[in-house]
Amino acid sequence: MAVKGRGGTGRVRAAVAVALAWGVLTGAGPAGAVPVRPAGAAPHSLLRTSLAPGVAYEEFTLASSHGTALGHLVTVDLREPGVSLDLLHPGAVASRLRLSEMAAKRSAIAAVNGDFFHITELQHPGVEATGAAVGPEVAGGRLLKAAVPQGQRFGPAPPPGTSTEDVIGVGTDRIARVGRLTLRGTVTAVGRGTRPLRGLNQYAVPVDGIGAYTPDWGSASRARATCGVDTSRSAPRSEQTYEVTVRGGRVVKRTATPGKGPIAADSFVLVGRESGGRALRELKMGDPVRFDYGLREAPGPRFTFAIGGFPIVRDHRRLGGLDRLTGAVRTAVGIGEGGHLLLLLALDGEMTYRAGLTLRELADVMLRLGADDVVNLDGGGSSTLVAREPGGRRATVRNHPSGGTERLVPNGIGVFSRS
Repeated sequence: MAVKGRGGTGRVRAAVAVALAWGVLTGAGPAGAVPVRPAGAAPHSLLRTSLAPGVAYEEFTLASSHGTALGHLVTVDLREPGVSLDLLHPGAVASRLRLSEMAAKRSAIAAVNGDFFHITELQHPGVEATGAAVGPEVAGGRLLKAAVPQGQRFGPAPPPGTSTEDVIGVGTDRIARVGRLTLRGTVTAVGRGTRPLRGLNQYAVPVDGIGAYTPDWGSASRARATCGVDTSRSAPRSEQTYEVTVRGGRVVKRTATPGKGPIAADSFVLVGRESGGRALRELKMGDPVRFDYGLREAPGPRFTFAIGGFPIVRDHRRLGGLDRLTGAVRTAVGIGEGGHLLLLLALDGEMTYRAGLTLRELADVMLRLGADDVVNLDGGGSSTLVAREPGGRRATVRNHPSGGTERLVPNGIGVFSRS
């Protein structure tokens, strides 16, 4: 099969054997959101400095129901020429790296950690944790992965009506927005028919589905893809699985057990479970096979960058059902001023401030800071914000990670300036 892919700006990227077909992005928000007046005291600024034209860093304290919280905030004005955002990642979907190292590799002037991820695997002994993120990833206009089923997510309980497919990102128009990215595609075996494609580089494939794994996945085991069910990640591993490796458009390997190891640049792997596994089992060595996927993004322009997380504020309305009891160190991203302003917030995990904020308090703080839409990202020991001093050579960690050291994470949001 020909090897090709298309990024968000139409540039050809010669890397993975894929022909883009279609996907869906919708901006519909969850029900139950109501306009609110932000509660609690206003943040008390301790420090504010410019990192570059259009990019500023600030530290502030604020009173919460669990004590005093310390916030680290980077504001990004996308109207400033030369300022941009993109996904930071380790180079493989199923991999983790410190945020400061990812920022250094890309020369980002600031960054925050990103999505929740497959951090542990206690329910399925012998199966490795992949480190892959829960939701979609778009980097440089190219889709790297899609979302796992809702019941397979990690992290705190999200508000009703949200989905693992929810993303926050920036379009080709340089306007930030919150959307929902749903994978659609097909797997075609010539002479044997076509089936839906139900996964792309995901640590969990839907029941009865077939998932595709490209070189972007990395070398981690694909066994976790057949564990759990769409409504529960602790459900037993499927007993009906099959995997085929396709190289140059033809089947070159067949096995009943999902494997591991790097995937060659001219190859991809299909993993099926239940009826999807039975369909793959019918394939013979040498059979021609292809898979197709892509994005049809509406209502806005195509994303050049997107990352998963769950919304807590939509259209200046706090979502219903937000936890108001559990205080924690958190990371969030807000959008203001019609999509031109980004607010990247990470709380401090130093013992004095570790009580943090509840999700409801987090929503109110972001509203006070000027956000109209807010997405909650991975928190706790993952919460990290890095920023470079003006004239400095490398972004350094500004908050105190609650685990005492910087955690390995699968992705982050990087801020860039040509100034």
